[in-house]
Amino acid sequence: METVIVVGNGMVGHKFCEDFRAHPASSAYRLLVFGEEPRPAYDRVHLSAYFEDQDAKALELAPASWYNENAIELITGERVTDIKSDKKEVHTASGATYTYDHLVLATGSVPFVPPIPGVEKEGIFVYRTIEDLEAMMAYAARIKTIKPNGRAAILGGGLLGLEAGKAVLDMGLEPHVVEFAPKLMPRQLDTRSSNVLKLKLESMGIRIHLGKATNQILGNGIIEALEFGEDDCLNVDMLIISAGIRPRDELGRTCGLETGTRGGIVVNNRMQTSSKDIYAIGEVALYNQLIYGLVAPGYEMANVAVNQILGNKEVVMPNDIDMSTKLKLIGVDVASFGTPYMPADKGLSVIFENKTKFLYKRINVSHDGKTLLGGILVGDAEDYNILHQMYLNGIALPENAEELIVGTRGEGGSAFGSAMDLPDAAQICSCERVSKGKICGSLMEGQCGSLKDVIGLTKATSGCGGCKPMVVELVNETLKSMGKEVKDVICEHFEYTRQELYGVIKVKKIKTYDEALDSCGKGDGCEVCKPVVASIFASIYNDTANKEDVIQDSNDRFLANIQRNGTYSVVPRVPAGEITPEKLIVLGNVAKKYGLYTKITGGQRIDLFGAQLNDLPAIWKELIDAGFESGHAYGKALRTVKSCVGSTWCRFGMDESVSFAIELEERYKGLRSPHKLKGGVSGCIRECAEARGKDFGVIAVEGGWNLYVCGNGGATPKHAQLLAEQIDNETVIKYLDRFLMYYIRTAAPLMRTATWLEKLEGGMAQLRKIVVEDSLGLAEQLESEMQDLVDRYECEWKQAVENEEIKKRFKHFVNTDDRDDNLVFVPMREQKMPEAWNN
Repeated sequence: METVIVVGNGMVGHKFCEDFRAHPASSAYRLLVFGEEPRPAYDRVHLSAYFEDQDAKALELAPASWYNENAIELITGERVTDIKSDKKEVHTASGATYTYDHLVLATGSVPFVPPIPGVEKEGIFVYRTIEDLEAMMAYAARIKTIKPNGRAAILGGGLLGLEAGKAVLDMGLEPHVVEFAPKLMPRQLDTRSSNVLKLKLESMGIRIHLGKATNQILGNGIIEALEFGEDDCLNVDMLIISAGIRPRDELGRTCGLETGTRGGIVVNNRMQTSSKDIYAIGEVALYNQLIYGLVAPGYEMANVAVNQILGNKEVVMPNDIDMSTKLKLIGVDVASFGTPYMPADKGLSVIFENKTKFLYKRINVSHDGKTLLGGILVGDAEDYNILHQMYLNGIALPENAEELIVGTRGEGGSAFGSAMDLPDAAQICSCERVSKGKICGSLMEGQCGSLKDVIGLTKATSGCGGCKPMVVELVNETLKSMGKEVKDVICEHFEYTRQELYGVIKVKKIKTYDEALDSCGKGDGCEVCKPVVASIFASIYNDTANKEDVIQDSNDRFLANIQRNGTYSVVPRVPAGEITPEKLIVLGNVAKKYGLYTKITGGQRIDLFGAQLNDLPAIWKELIDAGFESGHAYGKALRTVKSCVGSTWCRFGMDESVSFAIELEERYKGLRSPHKLKGGVSGCIRECAEARGKDFGVIAVEGGWNLYVCGNGGATPKHAQLLAEQIDNETVIKYLDRFLMYYIRTAAPLMRTATWLEKLEGGMAQLRKIVVEDSLGLAEQLESEMQDLVDRYECEWKQAVENEEIKKRFKHFVNTDDRDDNLVFVPMREQKMPEAWNN
């Protein structure tokens, strides 16, 4: 029996083992694997998830038992120190010697630590392993006991550096990302997309310092500051170095294998090194004079090595490696594919940019406009998978290529067809080399019956996870074509759609999140299902966010929107935009007293920016005493009902729009729903209140009101559609009660009314039957449920002000009443704004 030894049990080493044992010919081989770390292979791509629950098992690619079950001898905590290629031997740190017939080096890489004076000081870490994270967490905990407002810097603004920024946030320190280049993610993004990403990260509390070369690290044995130049320092208490990687090629160098000038073991397209029985795969392999740091190329290398060892010599690495990638960095979608940016002589670019929404989309096309060459997506990468497939498969572009990123003209929809239109050979999952044909075929041939089955069989989505939306679409559409029901469950903890869980909670009268988990869920829950369950409680019982604050989104938890410098905005309700001079004076006095920036919003309210967390209850009390309430600008709830002045003042007005808008806003205030809700009332067809750009809009016409529903503004605006015409006030409210409750009952999490209507079978015709004609016999029940929510309304600001226990939540530091002394504002047009983070 021949022996195959694998040195390295990271993701690529594990993939080699998986592919090797999946091949029937592998039973004739002994497989021995060395891992330097004390645990089996784990998922480094999602390493930052460790900060959420410190559960190393959750990151494991396979338990130790899997290796035994597959006849793999796994030796962990053992380092291979030498290779004797002439004797086909490896030697370990414990003094043991093993012989091989085939040797696979999957040693990966190590973080590059720049030779900066002072880099040896205490408080400096690299970000690579679970042990690194545990050491960082312990040190951060020490810092917080001494200095509650501690700072940590991350050296490097690439993919891993930005992930480390999220880690610092999770540890409760103030993160500062320091990058030598003039932009973030310099390998993947152009300058404009980097600027958009920078703005988004800054809005989340991560400070960015670009174009900074660290000259030395200051401190007496312990890090105290980074020095960039004369009089240019950044005071920090901790440093995480994420300045790139270096291949772990020392074993290859000592045994005489050919290596690159800048590191890496040279391999051919069979993954063979200069010694024909030694292979190198993953980040240690230098192929085409490049080191590939992504999962997909590493997995492909592993598969090539497997086939070469087992005699399938025709399986080789392609010359061109696809470096396309899609990631969610700190909750922000970032993707690039093909050639992300190029000079004008190679192609033309179509760019969409909206800095107010932190969106950037760029596609590069050939000069004749027929071929997609690459692109960049920041803030919204929903279309990445289909764009990537168009690039890979050479699919012809539509006549108006810009519609791929801005939507079809006048509809705000998508210019794409379905993923089902792709050829069967299209590779959907690059990491696991899974084609569309394999996914759909596994369902149609009866091998699989669900998404879970498909993932288990093909392992699609189990690498970087970027292909999951397209895999889900293919599975769902294939099952539908087979006449089978498709369910879009909330998450792994609740095997229900939101609509189903809504029904279960209502029937069982479940009142708390833990009760929901015990009664109809499993596990401990996650950041996906917690806000969904909180929303359902609010939709059934009108529970405010104060009841179970730990399951709310961050803005709901603090009843205010967090801004880019860590302060909050306060938006009191001003129904229909009507406000007395006395109340205007109160807002002005509050703004002056607490030093707040003021701005009139698009929803006819006044926004007060720059409030510190400690001050929120005091600000709310002054506003409540003057007759204001929470405007719910932070929640998935009714925001505003906008109005024109109507017939009260306007000579064109056909009805009293302000009074009706106030009545509607007072009725539905605090109403929680799957997504935010906005309304509008216009006094005539001139439409000054923009009612048809809202989730519900009412327009005065001859003979009554026309009622429109399911519109929205934003990046993909939709016109609301006519539900009923020439109806009176009472009927408008009756139909709105039915419409809103039906939407709340049946929509998926975070689904706007416009998208919900698009997905509703039968569309507007069906909705009109349900709401106006009562085709389901639900009208009375829907109206009763809405009235119950209206009757239960409470202002959650008032709850917080009157409850001492709730007020304890509004502190900047957990263990002290100190304020945040790091906030810096600068003058702007007779007001103030947060200081820019450029230096």
